[in-house]
Amino acid sequence: MRIEKCYFCSSPCYPGKGIMFVRNDSKVFRFCRSKCHRNFNRKRNPRKVAWTKAYRKTRGKELAVDSTFEFEKRRNRPVKYDRNLMGKTIMAMQRVQAIKERREERFHSNRMKDAKPEKVAQARVEIEKHAELLAPAVAKRE
Repeated sequence: MRIEKCYFCSSPCYPGKGIMFVRNDSKVFRFCRSKCHRNFNRKRNPRKVAWTKAYRKTRGKELAVDSTFEFEKRRNRPVKYDRNLMGKTIMAMQRVQAIKERREERFHSNRMKDAKPEKVAQARVEIEKHAELLAPAVAKRE
């Protein structure tokens, strides 16, 4: 069973789901849902549509360059089934996924590090603006 990627938004397309469009030059485009197919037909650029993975990667919101992406490449070389090899492959896939999740978490925390002081400053401004609402609560506590 092969899980393809949507041409427009890069989400997984499971067998029997989604839409397949074949152009006159025999290029195959797979779409996970009609929303992606409609946007493709309207000639929209996925890098400019905010909900796609391409947009998030071009804007620096998601990890774009990492060695773990090499493991996701499609390989068409047939391999004879071997139980030991399959077990090792599954263990390796789980290990790569764990590494990828840790790196994405680290990337996200580094990205959000600069936003924290700004968020605190906005909260202080909001508290100062509506101090009269908080005065009765503070008086009851004391």
